[in-house]
Amino acid sequence: AVIQAESGGDPNALSPKGAAGLMQLMPETAASLGADDRFDPEQNIASGTRYLRGLMDQFKSTEVALWAYNAGPQAVRQGRMPLETQEYVPKVLRLRRAFAGVGER
Repeated sequence: AVIQAESGGDPNALSPKGAAGLMQLMPETAASLGADDRFDPEQNIASGTRYLRGLMDQFKSTEVALWAYNAGPQAVRQGRMPLETQEYVPKVLRLRRAFAGVGER
């Protein structure tokens, strides 16, 4: 769901702010997680999921972890949720529900 919301599944996606790859990793985040090629799907997903897991462990909430993933942990600590993030969190949760229902009849 995060990949779909972030990049639409495009491993070559590059945002105007410099986020790259499937999970739209910023250069500093990717480097801190050991990814030297943000466009490599394997490195990007491994790093992005590890980062998201860390945020979930830190904030103890899927919704807050998604907020931090999109806007940055500092935005959460400051209580600042940009409009993009206000739309992003429900979008990821809707996608997760939709993907969870795939194959159900």
